[in-house]
Amino acid sequence: MARLLPAESIYLGGGTPSRLTPGQLEAVIGTLRTHYMVRPDAEITIEMNPDDIARPTLPTPADMLHTPAGYGNTAMSPLTQWFKENVNRVSLGVQTFNDRILRQLHRRHDAATAAEAVRILHEEGIENISIDLIYGLPGQTMEVWAHDLDMAFSLGIQHISAYALSYEPGTPLTRQRDAGLIREADDDLSVAMYESLCRRAEAEGFCHYEISNFALPGYRSRHNSSYWTGHPYMGFGPGAHSYDGRFTRRANLPDLHRYLDYYAAAAAMPTGKGDAHTDARPTRRASTCLDKPFDIEDLDTTALYDEAVMCGLRTSEGISLEATERRFGTQRLSYMMRMAEPHLAAGRLRLDDGRLRLTPSALMTSDGVMADLMAE
Repeated sequence: MARLLPAESIYLGGGTPSRLTPGQLEAVIGTLRTHYMVRPDAEITIEMNPDDIARPTLPTPADMLHTPAGYGNTAMSPLTQWFKENVNRVSLGVQTFNDRILRQLHRRHDAATAAEAVRILHEEGIENISIDLIYGLPGQTMEVWAHDLDMAFSLGIQHISAYALSYEPGTPLTRQRDAGLIREADDDLSVAMYESLCRRAEAEGFCHYEISNFALPGYRSRHNSSYWTGHPYMGFGPGAHSYDGRFTRRANLPDLHRYLDYYAAAAAMPTGKGDAHTDARPTRRASTCLDKPFDIEDLDTTALYDEAVMCGLRTSEGISLEATERRFGTQRLSYMMRMAEPHLAAGRLRLDDGRLRLTPSALMTSDGVMADLMAE
């Protein structure tokens, strides 16, 4: 019998996994438990939209098209019983508690639905709830942002992830901006919003443990933290990424049909027995006959060093000088410290307890600091 690999966390997302039926989600979790030794205390997170949980209004035709069979017009989705038994952490995509901006973002929920969703999760016994917020939204003032923070911290949540809005090519927001229908937020306003979040989170007892993440003691995201600390992880599905913890990264292409066709063809081949530990990777014979839906990247020590700098400086723990020297050598450590000198002098970095950390004033301009410390 094959040795089962240990799994310390499971994260169902991105996208909207809560749009799957409970039976489909059960199949996913069951498959993972079959092929991995999921630890009894594993952190198991599901991403959800507030309207997946609370439905305080009659469904629209669009709702009925996209809602799995059996949901109906109830105040609580049948998923609540499923995730009460199978997951112990929920991440809610709230974004803002301003109804006007939510409509502009084409979100399906309103502020009342978001608050009701958190209430229902508490009622169902979910004790680890995270919400996502966005700052720098079009039309978002400091007053609107202050209201968002008031609402968020009043709900008894344990974790907040907050991100500056980015305009991605081809998205409705980008088209609206390019057409002059909305204005991009001023950089100074975005910085002010971020700084107010940091102050408010500290006052509420939240630890700022990563640039975009804040948690009450004991509620840091264990799954996301593994990315920043270089732990190995497996990603399944189109667009998912994997890392072996050493020198190899795998990126599945975001093409559902190609992904499904590849593994269906591999399974049909006589020699195409899959390996569950490598995302059902087919045998050499099968893989030479098929159009692979993934890219493999082999990382050299320079790439690994750059990643260690970027990930380390994102966290409150910073970069360990001892670990850097042990992993990359004295010469690389000397280079890093030489490049850090101007930032130490300017107060953008600090050095204490053998660790190099960003100072609070540099968090919003961290990209420049990271770039300077990376290899030439």
